[in-house]
Amino acid sequence: MKLDFIKVHGSQNDFFILDERTTELGTWNDSEKAALAEKLCARSHELGGADGILFVGEGKPGTIGKMRVFNSDGSEASMCGNGLRTVARYLLEQEQLDEAKVETMKADLIVKKRESLGYDIPTFEVEISPVLFDPESLPFHYEGKQLLDGQIPELDPELHFSALAVPNPHLVSFVDEAVLESDKQEKLASYLNSDNPFFPDGVNVSFVRKFSNHQIFVRTFERGVGFTNACGTAMSASSLIKKLLDHDKLEEVIDVYNDGGKVRVSAKQTGDELSIQLIGNATFTARGTLELSENGTITVLDNRETNEQEDYLKLESEVKHFLQRVK
Repeated sequence: MKLDFIKVHGSQNDFFILDERTTELGTWNDSEKAALAEKLCARSHELGGADGILFVGEGKPGTIGKMRVFNSDGSEASMCGNGLRTVARYLLEQEQLDEAKVETMKADLIVKKRESLGYDIPTFEVEISPVLFDPESLPFHYEGKQLLDGQIPELDPELHFSALAVPNPHLVSFVDEAVLESDKQEKLASYLNSDNPFFPDGVNVSFVRKFSNHQIFVRTFERGVGFTNACGTAMSASSLIKKLLDHDKLEEVIDVYNDGGKVRVSAKQTGDELSIQLIGNATFTARGTLELSENGTITVLDNRETNEQEDYLKLESEVKHFLQRVK
């Protein structure tokens, strides 16, 4: 079977987009998709691997398509904000639309084309919802109704944590530079993504540093992946927690810096429901064709790089200079 692919990234969180609608992938079961993700996303692969595969399928009525996310370890993520921006671009450009809805595992989400972040970088806004704080939604074994800026001495005697699902699970802690540069995050995240009494299905763990009322830095250990350049839902979740703890206006935009660049985040409340708006790049770095043999061998038939990464690296360089100044 031959498969066309697009290599993409949102904040250097990279993926392969594969379209099920025009290939036999639509008949594959989840085990077959997981196995493909493990092989194609291995960093030793000649295409450089990736953090995951974004499978694009037929969406329900009212949407322009469906996104499913398989991580590099073969597990499926319920949501991926960085990935959704790239799928949004892919589908909106196909349909010649500026706004639509995309079906994801938990919700049908609004996606929009937005003005560039700079350097002619293709930029898109995606909705992140539902936002849930009850421990059962993560799931999280915790006696309280929610964890918001609270302590769990068994995890760390000093850090304060907040837990929420957006809809994938996140544990967020605001820290200083010394903690951010220590090995605390790796040790904590590795523990919570192995056999532990708190998060039976694992959790994305983010350490956040606040620079100002409108600027934060987020580094995330992603469940099923490990440390990545950025995690869209983690940046969204961290921004919302910052707004809630500081009593900010939800609609005000925060600049969120990460190891792969930056995004912008705002939020809104409709009735009792919160939603988050994530704005950032949707960069296509390469297009090509694969051939999959019956024995599972992957052969690269074509791989053509675009020039989009050159523009994105200008933004990344700007971000690095900013981070050096504020350290």
